[in-house]
Amino acid sequence: MDSTRRQWDHLAAAYLEALASSSFVRDLLTRRPSFDWSPTRMLSDDPAKGLGRAPEDALLWHRLTESIGAPLRALRLVSPYFVPGRAGVEALAAIARRGVEVAVLTNALEATDVAVVHAGYAKRRKALLAAGITLFELKRGSSGSKKRVGWTGRSGSGSSGSSLHAKTFAVDRSRVFVGSFNFDPRSARLNTEMGFVIESAALADALAQRFAHEVPARAYQVGLGDTGRLHWIDRQDGGEVVREEEPGTGVWRRFAVALLSLLPIEWLL
Repeated sequence: MDSTRRQWDHLAAAYLEALASSSFVRDLLTRRPSFDWSPTRMLSDDPAKGLGRAPEDALLWHRLTESIGAPLRALRLVSPYFVPGRAGVEALAAIARRGVEVAVLTNALEATDVAVVHAGYAKRRKALLAAGITLFELKRGSSGSKKRVGWTGRSGSGSSGSSLHAKTFAVDRSRVFVGSFNFDPRSARLNTEMGFVIESAALADALAQRFAHEVPARAYQVGLGDTGRLHWIDRQDGGEVVREEEPGTGVWRRFAVALLSLLPIEWLL
């Protein structure tokens, strides 16, 4: 009991320290916060989707495509559960073929709390990389770690414990989507989701800057060798370590994910 209390005291102290050093909190207390006023549109699935009765054009993904349009220069996507499926891979590959820079950040196997979902993503990695898409897998966070990305969640059980919870993407450094939509079949076809399309170059640029300057140090970059074998680039302390197996995992966990990826359950993930 005492050790649990000490742990919570440590977390509380770290939280108070983060608040004290936050420029946003200082601006808020002095009543000088800066705002980026931007046009924003809320999108959602038709509730009839829950009964399987929503038409295609009433689904969030369709409305997103209409609202945002096709990327022309860059697409930066963040999703804790990223299961693109064959159709998603083809769509992202088509975008990349037009010369658009596409980068994705999702959880590494060592960080995810749902291995079966990771299996649905893992089976598509080679096809995504072959299409020229950059893949980053966020490293596992630890309690009180100062190496957490700004969009990470709480420590604990569920998706928040995986260190990555936000679902967002930025298009052409001009528009951002933030919402509940995971880029997986469940969000596309089963769950009712919602989110906001924000016409903000500042917000989109901030996400792009994170991908350029923070993500490479806090996530593994997945690579595809000439022999078709995956590897993981681990950047730390100014150097690089190339790992031939998924970092932070044992052989049985990797075997389980490989086995799950063979099952015809992708539509449920």
